This record gives sequence, C-alpha cells and structure tokens, in this order.
Amino acid sequence: MTEQVNGAGGAQYRTSVERRGDRELLVTRTFDAPPSTVYRAWSQPELFQRWWVPKSVPGISLVSCEMDVRTGGKYRLEFGAGGSDTMAFYGKYLEVVPNEGIVWTNDEGEEGAITTVTFEDQGGRTPLTFHEVYPSKEALEEALQGSAAALPEQLQQLDELLSEIGE
Repeated sequence: MTEQVNGAGGAQYRTSVERRGDRELLVTRTFDAPPSTVYRAWSQPELFQRWWVPKSVPGISLVSCEMDVRTGGKYRLEFGAGGSDTMAFYGKYLEVVPNEGIVWTNDEGEEGAITTVTFEDQGGRTPLTFHEVYPSKEALEEALQGSAAALPEQLQQLDELLSEIGE
C-alpha cells in the first residue's frame, strides 16, 4: 500500500508502506531537511513528542517520553487517554549512528519487532527508511492493523515539524 501526501513546503513526497514477506515492513519517505535535523526529531524527546502521536487518534497523548538515544541506551514511551490508564512501550537502542541511523527493540511483548530507521544525505534532503522485522507473521498482521497503519500520518506530522524547526 502507498499513500501520497503533501510536503510542508509545497513539494510532494510519497510515503510508501510496503510489506516484505511474512515478517517485514518497509516504509520510505523523503524530507526537505538535512539528516542532522531529521535525526534530531527522532532522538530529542522534546521534538519526538511533537510528531509521534497521530493527530487523527482523539484523546491519546504521549504523557511520558524518556529516550537515551545511544547504543545500549533505553527508551520508554507512555501513552494516555485522559484517565489513569496508560500504555507503555519500551526497549533498547541496539545501534545509534548520529545523523545516519537508529536501531531499537520493541520489548513490551513477545511479539515485539526490531526497528531500523536510516537517514540518507541527498544534498539537504533526507530519504528516510523505516524497516521493521517482526518475530512472526501474526505480529506483522497485528501491526498492519494498528501502529503501522499510522506511519504515513506520523511521517506527515514529522514533515510539518521539520519545516518549523529548520536546521
């Protein structure tokens, strides 16, 4: 499946969401920002919080965002829906290369994926690749119905944030 979205500066970029085999998901999009800026949006909690939660999901907020973005570091994201009930997602960073890529685990359950996001430098633009490998076909199916379905919207929100923060 592929979705066409408009970039913030009037340029049009395509967010491509592609299933690869029984256990892999590949999402790509190009941003009108250098890799260092895109990396900041993925690695600084105060920026990450501004774009990660899809705006189309009413009442959900990122109530806590702890990110130690370095190889061996950990993260914990806690989402809330207005009451005392929250849902936490957490894991560890397996590899972090500033301005080039981040690899992390999704440890909240047995069906957690390994996620790799890479930032390529194309003269002020950044083609981003988001790749997830799931432990089973069922885990990928579940993600395609849930969290992965929101990725085009999340990346559109990231595009909007990047136009605001500049270099």
